[in-house]
Amino acid sequence: MAAPNSTTFSHLSFVLVGIPGLEPWHPWISIPFSLMYTAAVLGNCGLLLLIATQRRLHEPMFIFLSMLAVADLLISTCTVPSTLAIFWFGPKAISFSACLTQVFFVHFVFVAESAVLLAMGFDRYVAVCDPLRYTTVLTNEKIGKIATAIVVRSFCIIVPQIFMIKRLPFCASNVIQHSYCEHIAVARLACADISLNIWYGFAVPIVTLMLDVVFIAVSYVLILRAVFKLPTKDARHKPLSTCGSHVCIILLFYTPAFFTFLAHRFGHNIPKHIHILLADLYVVIPPMLNPIVYGMKTKQLQKQIVYLLSLKWKWC
Repeated sequence: MAAPNSTTFSHLSFVLVGIPGLEPWHPWISIPFSLMYTAAVLGNCGLLLLIATQRRLHEPMFIFLSMLAVADLLISTCTVPSTLAIFWFGPKAISFSACLTQVFFVHFVFVAESAVLLAMGFDRYVAVCDPLRYTTVLTNEKIGKIATAIVVRSFCIIVPQIFMIKRLPFCASNVIQHSYCEHIAVARLACADISLNIWYGFAVPIVTLMLDVVFIAVSYVLILRAVFKLPTKDARHKPLSTCGSHVCIILLFYTPAFFTFLAHRFGHNIPKHIHILLADLYVVIPPMLNPIVYGMKTKQLQKQIVYLLSLKWKWC
């Protein structure tokens, strides 16, 4: 189906067109996307079910991991199904309120996931540098307060973006050159100055993410300093192995995030369809890989999976 006329006007709805320039390839692109989304949903739901049902996994590390799984499910589920609908059936109309809701959840979960990774870094710092106080420092009550702080911080950062969009007059095109509603993509349709939207949408998330990265880096500097003070190689191996999965998740999250931000701000020579394709991949690849990375690198999860499989085998 061809893209709709860009002069279409409506204050009440927008039209999402998918990946501009790659419309003939949409059905083929949908195949890996649907497979990756299915893997992300099954992997994260399986991880949540495993943590919820196995008392041995009711530890701070796995509680934070379950928060990460919830964030991955939210960000993929609020974007990928609508993207697949566009790939299968062509450009899709979306109401203004639904579009704002999608903008909120996409950016809210993104900022929240960064905060969860910071909390996981603090968890590893306490576990390695102060193991005797681990259970007293990270009690369920304190973890609840950390979770509340993550939600409140993310809400306060993202809500101004919604009001910035609502104040804009839309008097020309209602066609969003994207697969889902995203702050700047929507703001660019306005027939008014959007400088505030651009700078807030770029500067605030970047500053927030940079602060999170700095604090995570500090925690790992302290972890490495504590680890290399240990007397034997075997003593060093265990704390480093417990941090390995977290480092992989950090790289999966922040590397494409910073690349996407910088490409949108400075990559004016990068074709538009590359920008959109990368944005689409970003909301499905990390959610798909996170459970796999933790499943492969965390011995406690591996033991519980083997234990459950052995029980199932006995029943069979």
